[in-house]
Amino acid sequence: MTKHINGAHPNWCRPEKKPVEIYMFIDPLCPECWALEPTLKKLHIEYGQYFKIRYIVSGQLASLNLNAKRKHETLAQQWEKAASRSGMSCDGNLWMENPIESPFIASIAIKAAELQGKHAGIKFLRKLQEVLFLEKLDISNFNVLKQCAADVQLDLDEFMNDIHGDSASKAFQCDLKITSEMEVDEIPTLVFFNENIEDEGLKVTGVYSYEVYVHILEELLAEKPTRQELPALEQFMQYYKLVAEKEIAVVYDMPLSQVKMKMKKWMLQQKVEKVPAKHGTFWRFLS
Repeated sequence: MTKHINGAHPNWCRPEKKPVEIYMFIDPLCPECWALEPTLKKLHIEYGQYFKIRYIVSGQLASLNLNAKRKHETLAQQWEKAASRSGMSCDGNLWMENPIESPFIASIAIKAAELQGKHAGIKFLRKLQEVLFLEKLDISNFNVLKQCAADVQLDLDEFMNDIHGDSASKAFQCDLKITSEMEVDEIPTLVFFNENIEDEGLKVTGVYSYEVYVHILEELLAEKPTRQELPALEQFMQYYKLVAEKEIAVVYDMPLSQVKMKMKKWMLQQKVEKVPAKHGTFWRFLS
């Protein structure tokens, strides 16, 4: 669903340098946000020169009564459906075996990572998603969060101090305020703003095909954007480290069968290792 939202671009974060800014409303526990990863990777590679993304943690799932068994069962079913539909694996058994105790802590942790830079925050979010959806780990556990931070090379002392400090908490509260002001009630939601701060934002709720997002960019730019060439697949793998077959297929417009053949060849050459998942397969680049 797409629609224009009331109000101009928020004054506290006006676009700079790039003509389009995208507010992406996420929740670390949301499988549909995970399902958007292949499309976002392709969009960033091919048209990233035209936009920047600001991640807003919505806190949509933070208020769940996670002691309710029925809610666990519902979440498990939602995860399985999302994985089957998207090709991005997530294991719903987590909610029956090792349910998340305090979802809001994961949200605070994302904001704590962002205090070390936007890129650090993005890498940390991706790592959280990997350990949650693939390894079924409790991302509200401080040891898990600390290991994720270490894996993406954050300053651990600073990260742990920020989780318990005021700055990350205030940043999360700011995200909740933005979510409320923009009347975002479904995750994921992307809100596109152009350079004219008086123009309304274009709100896109849910997950759509790649072509839809490209068309939105064309509308906001009022011209056909120039598509950047894709990097060599090996360079792509080296940069992202761990990717799903689905992500490779979407980014490179390859059938999954061709991706599987390519990865099996690389596995024999010891360039990658297979990371089995409940739905589909992930591959880790061996540097």
